[in-house]
Amino acid sequence: MGATVTTANNDEKTWGGGHNEPLGASYGKMMMWFFIVSDALTFSGFLGAYGFSRFKFIETWPLADEVFTHFPFMHGVAAPMYYVALMTFILIFSSVTMVLAVDAGHQLKKTKVAIYMFLTIIGGLIFVGSQAWEWKNFIKGEYGAVETVGGSLLQFVDKDGKRVALADFAVKLPEQREALTRSKSTWFMEDAQTLPTYTVAEVQAGFKAHPEILIRTEKLTDKKKKTILSREESEKHLASAKYVVEGANLIRNEYGNKLFADFFFFITGFHGFHVFSGVIINIIIFFNVLLGTYEKRRSYEMVEKVGLYWHFVDLVWVFVFTVFYLV
Repeated sequence: MGATVTTANNDEKTWGGGHNEPLGASYGKMMMWFFIVSDALTFSGFLGAYGFSRFKFIETWPLADEVFTHFPFMHGVAAPMYYVALMTFILIFSSVTMVLAVDAGHQLKKTKVAIYMFLTIIGGLIFVGSQAWEWKNFIKGEYGAVETVGGSLLQFVDKDGKRVALADFAVKLPEQREALTRSKSTWFMEDAQTLPTYTVAEVQAGFKAHPEILIRTEKLTDKKKKTILSREESEKHLASAKYVVEGANLIRNEYGNKLFADFFFFITGFHGFHVFSGVIINIIIFFNVLLGTYEKRRSYEMVEKVGLYWHFVDLVWVFVFTVFYLV
């Protein structure tokens, strides 16, 4: 219904969420569009910050093809970007099923709406689960590296340039290590972190015992390849090692520049939260469809509104996939 605002000169009609709908959209759709536009600006800011940071630290930025190489049930097989591409396909396919659900709603076909909504939910759950699995592998790491006193990252390769894991050459030394905490009479500014599998001394000893292993720095050459040092240079750089880095977190990153891990957790986590929220909303709408709520109203506009949100989430992932993984 229209609301009336009285002024000194005349009466003006303002939109009260009923008739006189802007652009022919209902109040609910208009509010969803407001949310989508504001959220799009947020994601644009995140991706813009990522782009600026990558441009600034381009020489030490990790190569996505070397980071995202895992595929479920294919342990030890290098599959660069394959699973990320599959995740993208699944999410886009779920957007197609959402379109079909909206179309079925326009035709008031309850059964078809329920089927397509169910398929959309399954696609969303697979994507969220896949993203959690990807996070697990990213945090755990695969090869390990060491960080020098100056903050540089050193990775290990064989003479052919293939990565070598710390477990393949590090030796166990008879040394007892203990993670000191505040409860053990030692005061730290930060809480103690989990100890790495190997100490710097064990990595250095193993490196000396394997002359075929070389060190690769995080800096890229003109051919977009990591710089591999000679054996003599490798020994010199390893002498300044301070930390053993396994996997990635908000402090250290075995794959390269620390900001890469920060942006990965923040951007993909923020998007994953959107997908998870969309799945929850879709489940609620799905049960309402089964209960015949919208059939009684003779309108499936709620399906259309949640469809707008789902398409937005899918579109954002296309940009994240392009900027973060492909470029």
